[in-house]
Amino acid sequence: MRPAPAASVRVDTGAWRGGQHKSISRALPEEVAVALTYDHATFAVMMASPTDLEDFAIGFSLSEGIINGADDIVELRTVIVDDGIECRMLLAPEKRDLLEARRRHIAGPVGCGLCGLDSLAEVSRALPKIQAATTIPAEAIADAVSRMSRLQTLNNETRGVHAAAFFNPARNDLTLREDIGRHNALDKLIGAVTRRGDTPGAGVIILTSRVSLDLIQKTAVFGAGILVAISVPTARAVREAEQAGITLIAVARDDGFEIFTHPGRVIMGAQSDVA
Repeated sequence: MRPAPAASVRVDTGAWRGGQHKSISRALPEEVAVALTYDHATFAVMMASPTDLEDFAIGFSLSEGIINGADDIVELRTVIVDDGIECRMLLAPEKRDLLEARRRHIAGPVGCGLCGLDSLAEVSRALPKIQAATTIPAEAIADAVSRMSRLQTLNNETRGVHAAAFFNPARNDLTLREDIGRHNALDKLIGAVTRRGDTPGAGVIILTSRVSLDLIQKTAVFGAGILVAISVPTARAVREAEQAGITLIAVARDDGFEIFTHPGRVIMGAQSDVA
């Protein structure tokens, strides 16, 4: 069996800094074509980082509505092929209708979450209404954001990938996944959290990216009630989060953040002291 590609590759390059030229070495993130196949048929091909691909396959399947739980995949293998990597899945027979209902072919340059949809109606698909009652102190959110950077090993090496993390306030721990694509990073995280058996509504998703419509959709299908992002959301993402019942927090830094929708899940100031 051929080895999987490395997550990063070191290259020699020349740099022009401060009016001087010098030779340097730099680590670059790798990207490979990853085919997601169900019952021997390709459903999507994404450019992704070649890490945590079983998490990616499960998370993508969940967030795209192909399965309802990890047990719906009765077999999952990652196979290195000439042109990339295949995540080969066999579905439980009763889930094959869901696959046909959601079938689409995607060829996204960096895991574009809405590439390849076959109708405009699919963009505005109905989302579940989030009922998660989990609340969290504002200070805990800021602390979790600051802790993320230490876990981003691939980004710390290359400065070129996104991360998605799941913060569980009860355990005060972070589960984190990285990828060149922000959608892929979230799918990998959803797969990892699902495989670990955590309850989506009991935690907070944190993203090192802007928030677009499709990331709100994936979060809603997953069932998390709080989404935090380092960058800004789109206006459409804010409207969608409001409708889905998601607490959308963005422009998150070590010293604070902005709350765009459903602020009741965030405990601030004196409220936090009382809690």
